[in-house]
Amino acid sequence: MSGVLAIVTAYVVGAVPVGFLVARAFGVGDIRRHGSGTIGATNVLRTAGRVAALGTLAGDIAKGYGAVWTGAWLAGGEPAPTAFCVVAAVVGNCWSVFLGFRGGKGVATGLGALLRLAPWAVLPAIPVWLAVALTTRYVSLGSILGATCVPLGALLLGYPRPFVVAALMVAGLIIVRHHANIARLVAGTERRLGEKRTLA
Repeated sequence: MSGVLAIVTAYVVGAVPVGFLVARAFGVGDIRRHGSGTIGATNVLRTAGRVAALGTLAGDIAKGYGAVWTGAWLAGGEPAPTAFCVVAAVVGNCWSVFLGFRGGKGVATGLGALLRLAPWAVLPAIPVWLAVALTTRYVSLGSILGATCVPLGALLLGYPRPFVVAALMVAGLIIVRHHANIARLVAGTERRLGEKRTLA
């Protein structure tokens, strides 16, 4: 029962819609009616500016970390329930009970959650994300490639199997949530960071 409680708690914490709340605080209203329609930091940046985006990014990372920290405490530090708390936090972010099971794409929340679970596996993924995002200005591509690095790092560094599986599941969720971005990348129509939307 403690494991179930831990996972449910991690989901609820992960479901807190940070970007939605930050955008409202900055006078944007419902962020889902703007830009890409998601509540992540990239859409907040395009809609509400850098300060709001940084607040969203920090809040989502802290939320992910806090969800797993709380879940681990409730589960008594057991590896398997703690690992599933990572997945639950990302699921909460992507399909928030507070927003009618809509939400973000899980990147920042997954970063925070995995930093609590397997920090040494996450650290190499951060420069990958930065390098790809800064050189190509495709945030989505950086997020996908960075996410896929984490399970590989967890495996090579010898983390427990549940941790590797959780990292792999998070990477899978992030890829699934970016399916539209992947289609636009293939088609050459994905917006770059800082690029203004043009009217046809």
